[in-house]
Amino acid sequence: MSLAEIHQAIPHRDPFLLIDEIISRDEKRIVCAKRLSGQEFWFAGHYPGQPLMPGVLLCEAAMQAGAILLSKFVEEPIQKKVPVATRMNDVRFKKMVRPGDRIELDVELVERLADAFFLKAKVTVDGKLAVRLEFACTLASAE
Repeated sequence: MSLAEIHQAIPHRDPFLLIDEIISRDEKRIVCAKRLSGQEFWFAGHYPGQPLMPGVLLCEAAMQAGAILLSKFVEEPIQKKVPVATRMNDVRFKKMVRPGDRIELDVELVERLADAFFLKAKVTVDGKLAVRLEFACTLASAE
């Protein structure tokens, strides 16, 4: 999926777009990736000298991947309905993510109840688990 297609699916933009590519996608699962150059704004101040990607941004990256997965459920243009997080559960941080790493975001739709979506995600680096979480989203009016 091209960057233009990602832009059509979700409203996020640089410097806060945390997805570079879509590796695979089906009806209930998406795998995305982000290469961290080290030039991202947060590395300058998040443990200077030993920069780490903040855990909350790893969760955000997973939720952005989930939002791309859910974009197929949005019948109106993305400017009118946007996915918003409503809950995060059972967040587990397992591995530090550093400049130069490439994160893979594997998100699965577990259940849908009307406009509420329940998902689970894994963030990995070199095949090793960095973060896992469960989260919920809803489609909200952007106006």
